[in-house]
Amino acid sequence: MDPHVLKKLNAARKARQAAVLVTDLGDGRDRLVCSGDTVAGELGDAITRVVRSGKSGIVQADGREFFLNVHVPSARMVIIGAVHISQVLAPMAKMAGFDVTIIDPRTAFATPERFEGADLSADWPEDVLTSRPLDHFTALVAVTHDPKIDDFPLISALEIGCFYVGALGSKKTHARRVERLSQAGLTHEQIARIDAPIGMDIGAASPAEIAVAILAKVIQALRQRELPTEAASAGGD
Repeated sequence: MDPHVLKKLNAARKARQAAVLVTDLGDGRDRLVCSGDTVAGELGDAITRVVRSGKSGIVQADGREFFLNVHVPSARMVIIGAVHISQVLAPMAKMAGFDVTIIDPRTAFATPERFEGADLSADWPEDVLTSRPLDHFTALVAVTHDPKIDDFPLISALEIGCFYVGALGSKKTHARRVERLSQAGLTHEQIARIDAPIGMDIGAASPAEIAVAILAKVIQALRQRELPTEAASAGGD
């Protein structure tokens, strides 16, 4: 690999950006396509598909044959609230391939005994997310019902563009949430991205069933998400 392209690829990995090394199998020329780069035509559509699937492979596009080597950050799930739903959701999400973090400042809930082996932070989300910020490849799941705990990560997730943002609560609870987030300066379009009531509509009732519904919706959002649009530089030949 060209050292210049390798340097850009390493920078993309460090920044948790998606990147695709595009190799023209006709002439062997490489170029790197990062999040935010625009590629037109069939090749652009093919790049979008491999980023969503996370699977590299050979594609036919625009009358040529390419090998697309995709480098996608591991998907994260940040769960706000060490509640009963989280006790089921965290191991399920880990089995599905997510890097899972649970955050809850309430030390009576956020205990190693209740979340054995989990990445658990018994701190305020403001403190945890400062050192471990959210990004486009993160799903934010807020399940505490407490605006003092949930609102900051929800605002952060919507501003950064997490691929999934969900919040537990009734329609009445969500209406109050919408009012608070509007007052905090979020737009109607941003707030509308919140999945509330949270999870896929499967008639879930128990914590385990709600966890299944949430994970299903997160996976759907991951595989059907819009790609990041922030500016990023592409590698040359």
